Amino acid sequence: MERDYIVKTVNEALSEEFELELDELTPEAHIRDDLHLDSLDIVDMIMALEQAFDFKLEDRSKILEITTMRDVYDFIEGIHKNRAAE
Repeated sequence: MERDYIVKTVNEALSEEFELELDELTPEAHIRDDLHLDSLDIVDMIMALEQAFDFKLEDRSKILEITTMRDVYDFIEGIHKNRAAE
């Protein structure tokens, strides 16, 4: 899965879910400070990403490490790589 596809799909999913402008969704954007998403929004974010990328996140402990949009992109890319290796 190409990084450009991941970024586009993540941005579209989060833009739709949280009514964010696409230009707000930059790799440096901080999820809480810049996008103003709280802990309940993070749960909704994961559910939106699970639907957009057709996966079920079994280990949610990694979510705690996500602070920026770049982290989200890296997270999805890591899931895809793990699935491809299986």
